[in-house]
Amino acid sequence: MAVDELDTRVLRLLLEQPRTSVREYARILGVARGTLQARLDRMEREGVITGTAPALSPAALGHPVLAFVHIEVTQGHLDEVGDALAGVPEIVEAFSITGGGDLLTRVVARDNAHLEDVIQKLISLPGVVRTRTEVALRERVPHRLLPLVESIGRTARK
Repeated sequence: MAVDELDTRVLRLLLEQPRTSVREYARILGVARGTLQARLDRMEREGVITGTAPALSPAALGHPVLAFVHIEVTQGHLDEVGDALAGVPEIVEAFSITGGGDLLTRVVARDNAHLEDVIQKLISLPGVVRTRTEVALRERVPHRLLPLVESIGRTARK
């Protein structure tokens, strides 16, 4: 989808002020509320905007340990293992990947012992051959999209 300069400004506001009303966004941007709503609807329909849920902190929810677990899967069982991962609440993301392993999961845990329990649960899933775990020590760049949005906006102006 082509994102123009107004779309970029809208996305920036959504990221910087997520709890503001559509009416207030329109006022800040100097556009009609209907224009803004049409932009939001289009970006939702085309998958640019994928949700409006609040960002939650696993650490504040009692799960401060973050690990990335690579999972090697028996050939032909990727879908089954992927479906089984959805049943493990400590897995907050899972991706099919290339390279070392077949799946990469982002796992949160209460402590290292809990992380070990989660890994043991993963190892016991049918179709899982082995895992490799990397524990995150400190977040260096938090999840962000604003720099990407701004880069796209600069490109749209050219």
